Amino acid sequence: MSGDDRAEATRLLHQLAAGDAAAADLLFPLIYEDLKRLAQSYLRREKPGHTLQPTALVHEAYVRLVNADGLKIADRAHFFRLAARAMRHLLVDHARRKQAQKRGSDPVLRTQSALDRVGVWDEARLLELHDALEALALQDPRKAQLVEMRFFGGLSIPEAASALDISHATAERDWAFAKAFLLRQLGPDPA
Repeated sequence: MSGDDRAEATRLLHQLAAGDAAAADLLFPLIYEDLKRLAQSYLRREKPGHTLQPTALVHEAYVRLVNADGLKIADRAHFFRLAARAMRHLLVDHARRKQAQKRGSDPVLRTQSALDRVGVWDEARLLELHDALEALALQDPRKAQLVEMRFFGGLSIPEAASALDISHATAERDWAFAKAFLLRQLGPDPA
């Protein structure tokens, strides 16, 4: 996205937050490709054959965000942090529904032990990660946002640092702490 498009997206986000419903229709084409990349990043970690597709995840997250009452968006980066969270919650809701259908089964958990490597997450492990992220958010919301952006959003440390408006060194420290915290919460690799 060019600098002009970013500025236009921020302007439209402010109009949307001010109650201009028409801004949502103008905003979507500007940010669609970025949202789709974010959704694809989330879904790469899901088991093969996942029933949610990136396009459906993008549309559902977008609808939830633009229809949220009282939503205040500072800028494009803030919007994408909110979109990442909305997508994570949609996947968690989907996983909960699938788990409810499977009550009594013993799903095979196939993950990798390090959070910074791509792993395949089944519904149960995704729910465990969600709970661990919620616990981290209670302790330190910024670190939880960093994990969302890195682990689910596929952002690099410099990209996440920029989105959170923190230094690269602070992002590195936060990432190290968050990984250790989450690995303690999640326990040993069950694979």
